[in-house]
Amino acid sequence: MDPEDLQRLVTQTMPYGKFKGRVLADLPGNYLAWFAREGFPQGQLGRLLALMHEIDHNNLRSLLEPLRKR
Repeated sequence: MDPEDLQRLVTQTMPYGKFKGRVLADLPGNYLAWFAREGFPQGQLGRLLALMHEIDHNNLRSLLEPLRKR
């Protein structure tokens, strides 16, 4: 895992869909689980969504809070 990906989770926004414009770290768990079932998009976005799904699934969202303050 690239440490910069963690920072991207709290700064990059969802580019399309129901949650367009929402920061990736703020996406609901059920939306991330849907991607996990249906397939993540290709490229960096897919990698970040998969990472966020793992963080959410393991109840580790609080680890991202210090990064929001940067």
